[in-house]
Amino acid sequence: MIYLLQVTSANDSSSYLPVAIQAIVAVGLIILLTIVTHLLGPKRKTSDKLQIFASGIESHGDARQPMAIKYFLTAILFVLFDVEVIFFYPYAVNFRELGWSGFWAVLMFVGFFLCGFIYILKKGALKWED
Repeated sequence: MIYLLQVTSANDSSSYLPVAIQAIVAVGLIILLTIVTHLLGPKRKTSDKLQIFASGIESHGDARQPMAIKYFLTAILFVLFDVEVIFFYPYAVNFRELGWSGFWAVLMFVGFFLCGFIYILKKGALKWED
């Protein structure tokens, strides 16, 4: 009974046993379900099943058409400036503890991104007309 109440140290390798068991069970379940669905699933490949289906709309043309780089550039810039906003959350939560040094660090962070935004505007990256 006393053995059950004994606390093990954090460095003991047996404390990782539940995590290892859970990982083994998860991987085993994935493998088992993949094998079972492959064995029990239907294998009739008809011409209707092999046709490309896109939301019920009949497909036409080639999907490998050239696309304007502006779409990708806008998406990358959105992610860049969206991640900037994520970094404001820790500052907003801890702004009293960070004091003036934290304020100046965030001000410098905003300044760097503002310089980047001005550079993007001067290069014309957000202009859509060609």
